[in-house]
Amino acid sequence: MEHKHHRNILYAIVFILLILQIFSFVNISSQVSKVHSDVVLLNNSLTGYIDEQIDLQAEQTQSSFSQISQELIVQQEKQNDINLQLQDLKAESQDFSLVIEQSLRGVVSIATDKSSGTGFLVTDNGYIVTNHHVIDGGSRIQVLTYDRKVLDAALIGSDPTRDVAVLKISGSYDSLELADSDDLQVGKKVIAIGNPLGLSFSVTEGIISAIDRTGPNGFSEYIQTDVSLNPGNSGGPLIDTKGNVVGVNNFKVGNAENLGFALESESVKKVVNSITNTTLLN
Repeated sequence: MEHKHHRNILYAIVFILLILQIFSFVNISSQVSKVHSDVVLLNNSLTGYIDEQIDLQAEQTQSSFSQISQELIVQQEKQNDINLQLQDLKAESQDFSLVIEQSLRGVVSIATDKSSGTGFLVTDNGYIVTNHHVIDGGSRIQVLTYDRKVLDAALIGSDPTRDVAVLKISGSYDSLELADSDDLQVGKKVIAIGNPLGLSFSVTEGIISAIDRTGPNGFSEYIQTDVSLNPGNSGGPLIDTKGNVVGVNNFKVGNAENLGFALESESVKKVVNSITNTTLLN
């Protein structure tokens, strides 16, 4: 009986230890689960915080980069303006040899069986602007290019009122660009290139005396200059110090010294586009 009693006590102790073991296991498992859950939650929180910080830093970096880029653009624009002003000052104070050398390649002499004059290429594929009175009544139009080629020219059309004609020759050429005559200023230097009295590719220098002068046609579209114009200069380009065409030399006042007039380039563009029925010049 005593052995049986001791065995029962032993069984009771083992049972209690088993219960305690199970309880401990359950408790530890619960603690582990809770710790795991806390770790996951903390990890998610840290990940979200890090992502937010990365996004915030990226936004700040992008904003700073955009601001720096904008400041660089502004500074570059200012530098470009300064460079243009310096170029203008250099052009005003120096000779025009380089500008003239480049511009002459786009100028042509024009001759018919009735008269002669000057013209200039406005496109690389051979469109030429000149005065209507230069080709008026001529049965054949020939053009002398800068490289001394003599070519037959076709008359595309003309506007007698504004005294503008458009011709076309075959081939590829250097052309001249028409400036915005709305930006013209009195006192600025200009150069006339032409064929005065048959002397091909001659140049004369002067200044703009006035703008928006009224011509014989009643339109206030003419630049007054003190550039010397002679027979043969008609239809030639009046260029600025950058080599851009500001007008087409048209006429001079008789019995007056250095009182010439050129049709403003903006009017020339409109007339040429009207004659060609397309936007040939922008």
